Amino acid sequence: MKPIIVYVDDAAYALPMLQTLAGSSQAAPSHWLLVACAPRMTHRVSKWVSHRARENWRGKWADKLFAALLPVMGQAGAKVTPVLAKGPLTELVAELQQEHGAAQIIDARRPKQESAQTAAQTAPMGRRWNLPGTMAALAAMLGFVLDDSLSI
Repeated sequence: MKPIIVYVDDAAYALPMLQTLAGSSQAAPSHWLLVACAPRMTHRVSKWVSHRARENWRGKWADKLFAALLPVMGQAGAKVTPVLAKGPLTELVAELQQEHGAAQIIDARRPKQESAQTAAQTAPMGRRWNLPGTMAALAAMLGFVLDDSLSI
């Protein structure tokens, strides 16, 4: 059996891609290694949550993901092995390839959102503060207040 490694982080995003893969001619004679890539927790969250609680959450998250995707992959009659990524993907892939042989890798993860810098560049001007205009408005208001207070 030819091993195929599939990275998944969102069932709704990956489902159409996996349905087409499961319907292909290479699906039945292949061994699918479904790798769940859990979302990262910020350092602020990880300060307040124990390691055990994080592992429990990651396990529950992976169980929901696999419950949505395993029936789709199992329809073709292929062997499917769920794997939960707990570290860097490069190390996990090296370990899986050593165990199962050279494998084809398919990335079915949802693309990351655009960076904050490009989002700020494409944001409409009404959403951001215009510093020179704001300073001019403050100076004009200060001038009116000072003029009004001095004329009394």
